[in-house]
Amino acid sequence: PIDKHLVEAQQARRILDRLVGYQISPLLWKKIKWGLSAGRVQSVAVKLICDRESEIESFVPEEYWSLAARLIKPTTSESFEAKLYGDSKGKIKLKNNEDADKVVEAVKKGQFVVDKIKKGVKKRYPSPPFTTSSMQQEAYKKLGFTTKKTMAVAQQLYEGIDIKGHGSVGLITYMRTDSTRIAREAQDAARETIAGRFGKDYVPNAPRVYRSKKGAQDAHEAIRPTSAMRSPEAIKNSLNNDQYKLYKLIWNRFFASQMSDAVLDTVTVDILNSGYIFRAVGTRIKFEGFMSVYSNDEEDDDENVKIPELIEGEKLKLKKLEPKQHFTQPPSRYTEATLVKTLEENGIGRPSTYAPIISTIIERNYVEREKRLLKPTELGKIVNDIISQYFKQIVNVEFTANMEKQLDDVEEGTKEWVEIVRRFYDSFIPELEHAEQEIGKISIEEEPEVTNVKCEKCGRNMVIKRGRFGKFLACPGYPECKNTKPLLEELNAKCPRCGSNLVVRRTKKGRKFYGCKNYPACNYMTWKEPSNVACPKCGSAMLKEYSKGKGSFLKCSKEECGYEMSIKKKADGKKNG
Repeated sequence: PIDKHLVEAQQARRILDRLVGYQISPLLWKKIKWGLSAGRVQSVAVKLICDRESEIESFVPEEYWSLAARLIKPTTSESFEAKLYGDSKGKIKLKNNEDADKVVEAVKKGQFVVDKIKKGVKKRYPSPPFTTSSMQQEAYKKLGFTTKKTMAVAQQLYEGIDIKGHGSVGLITYMRTDSTRIAREAQDAARETIAGRFGKDYVPNAPRVYRSKKGAQDAHEAIRPTSAMRSPEAIKNSLNNDQYKLYKLIWNRFFASQMSDAVLDTVTVDILNSGYIFRAVGTRIKFEGFMSVYSNDEEDDDENVKIPELIEGEKLKLKKLEPKQHFTQPPSRYTEATLVKTLEENGIGRPSTYAPIISTIIERNYVEREKRLLKPTELGKIVNDIISQYFKQIVNVEFTANMEKQLDDVEEGTKEWVEIVRRFYDSFIPELEHAEQEIGKISIEEEPEVTNVKCEKCGRNMVIKRGRFGKFLACPGYPECKNTKPLLEELNAKCPRCGSNLVVRRTKKGRKFYGCKNYPACNYMTWKEPSNVACPKCGSAMLKEYSKGKGSFLKCSKEECGYEMSIKKKADGKKNG
């Protein structure tokens, strides 16, 4: 049955998004330049990046010093490092060279003696299986994938890969989800696989159940392999490099989420010298548990830091003192991973929106990547300033998060969607009218990106410009030379006529269609979106289709082939006719 409340919430989201986008975007066209856009979530993302840049620009670094002692246990000649912690009054902060020199001079004359030894055991717990946002974050950190690339590769794994001897197989569950729920049969299969591969000690007494974050829709379970039998190694030869990397990441994260805790032995040693306390912290892995499959990079540095066996009252030799000057650092620019994390933590947007939002703000030239970090452009700063000044609610993080909460309430059936939209509209329209009157024309000069493509009319190197429908190539000789041509996005899908790759094209009115890269030599075109799945029979692109009887399915673009494949059921292909 159709969920009335879910439909109403989706309708409210669509109306709110269109109110913002359809009203503010034309204002930006008139006041700044054609082709700009605003959005209910997009504008918040730009503001977060701009605000972080302002923090960095206004940051004033402060000097501080650290002091490390390289010490030796005399009876075994083992060495280890201890760092200045404090004195009897508590922790010490060395503000400058003079503070550091004072401690150095004192401890050079004194004796290092082991004062207290505290041993313990700590557990490290596995992370939940992937949601969309956690998959995007980890794929960025561990594989260097952008959010857009992660979603594209995940789509391929979900829609189906031709596995030798098995036909087209969907390898993962649906990849747009905010739930950490796992089907019971998948848990049971995972536990059985873990016991077989690693032993019973690696299987917890009860299946692990993770609580999804507040407001999670839970329509789909967490992202996991569809079968415990298909290990990454077993199907590696059927996957390309990106598919293998992401599938292995999803596989490892899922199985780790169902494994036993890791157990670590810890030791903290306080060492006295002239009233100053130096502290050494050691960690040793006692039982790897889930860490034999998956661990966080930031935790790796803490593992297996060894300290020799010491006893309280034992005297140690000084090998070297290392005072170091440091300066406090400004907050880091957002990466795609940290931006997604911030949006999710603040309840802004949905799993399906993060990748397209980041792609849009980069495509609109509001934000640029600089060594994998997101930095606002001058255009992005200007647009953010306008929206922040005249549409304060739109870019207010708390307001946007609260709006998402109200839309979740509509889904639950506890709020009326019409009232939410009306309240927003009543406050938004006066702001829009005020902005129309107050904002004057703003001129902004952008540095065009030069390409290696030669203008066939005058021989100049063409430049990339942005218009209403995205990027295009233009001759820098304008107005003497007015030559332009589309900047084509090449797809990983083969033309059914000549075998070249298909590209995205647009009509004069901006409608998207798909054609052969070899045009005009090959004039194949289609309005239907090609998938990343190649036809298992002929290798041509599979097109995304929909009918009431079949639902969503893929169909070969080569008419004489006619191969079809269900998207949802991953059924075996069948010949039409």
